Amino acid sequence: MSLSSHLQELKKKHQTLSENVEVMQRSPGTDDIEIAKLKKQKLMLKEEITRLSTH
Repeated sequence: MSLSSHLQELKKKHQTLSENVEVMQRSPGTDDIEIAKLKKQKLMLKEEITRLSTH
């Protein structure tokens, strides 16, 4: 897998997580711990994207 395709895949996963977090935050009774886990995954993906983009 090339670096650019790997970055595209990471960005796609990040976008999907963003959409999931938004939906969960609008839904009543959503578990805050689950939202926090998704946000942490999003942050890790963003850091990986940034790290790979700068090299």
